[in-house]
Amino acid sequence: MAKKDYYEILGVPREASLDQIKKAYRKLARKYHPDTAGNNPQAVEKFKEIQQAYEVLSDTQKRQTYDRFGHAGEPMYSQAGPGTSGWPGGTGQSYHWSSQPGPDGIHFDVSDIFGGGGGGGGLDEIFEQFRRGRGSRRTYQDRSTPRGQDLEHNLMVSFEESIHGATRDIVTTMMEPDGHHRQERLTVKIPAGIADGGKIRLKGKGQPGPGGQGDMIITVSVAEHPYYQRKNNDIYLDMPLTFSEAVLGTRIDVPTLTGVTTVTIPPGSSSGQKLRLKGRGIKSQKSGETGDMFLVLKIVPPSHPDSRSKELLQEFSSRNPQPDLRKNWT
Repeated sequence: MAKKDYYEILGVPREASLDQIKKAYRKLARKYHPDTAGNNPQAVEKFKEIQQAYEVLSDTQKRQTYDRFGHAGEPMYSQAGPGTSGWPGGTGQSYHWSSQPGPDGIHFDVSDIFGGGGGGGGLDEIFEQFRRGRGSRRTYQDRSTPRGQDLEHNLMVSFEESIHGATRDIVTTMMEPDGHHRQERLTVKIPAGIADGGKIRLKGKGQPGPGGQGDMIITVSVAEHPYYQRKNNDIYLDMPLTFSEAVLGTRIDVPTLTGVTTVTIPPGSSSGQKLRLKGRGIKSQKSGETGDMFLVLKIVPPSHPDSRSKELLQEFSSRNPQPDLRKNWT
């Protein structure tokens, strides 16, 4: 069965920006996430397709290869980058610069770069040497035991998982030295408090190499929550109030990250006012300090008051005159 087009899977045009791709991915991943769709086999398969499509299209180099070769280029863009076996012209060798003054200003030994029967992706570096290298002599030195390439993986987690932490299994594809692909299931521990765009490094879970395996770099995307908004380590929650509750004050049960708590709304509260619940935010991974939770009050007037209610409101206004709240507008 032919593989589906990655752009079609995410529902974006081929010229879509990275922001458009990320937005489409989040929307679909949230819809088909196992926590949302349950154990529906079709949803699970769809979620895997979305993950794979985003992993390719969100990476500039992989996307360029896919745009040029389509799925036929998968053996190339499944690697972490050029200069490794599996990329056209790749030798599996790794190089680095060394500099020494040279009398001729620009000099390098082409055999140091292309010797040994391979063109390991050094052309860009050669041209960069011509552009910047005057006044120095640059040569390549072969590292005899290069470490394997790092691999990248994108993982969508729910808002709750990002706050409290979780354990998730992922499946990655690696290329063996003989060119065959091998799938491996890894268990990932998601630390509590990780933010959108946060990275998790699994040491030794990358591409194999003569000097040892590289690492797996996992970039975490956090699904949006229907009520909470996160800003750094603080949590914001819009709190709707009736007109009467705002004027007279009330007590309301509020859902927080650590459970339900009762909050007193003071009389005369206004829309947009913020109430702070200290220490009810997110615990910082770095400092260990916990942020706060802010309730943003939103007064919701009745949409269809009856005639008697209108009379009472008019009487209320006349009995409680207020200064011109908009006098400074003109």
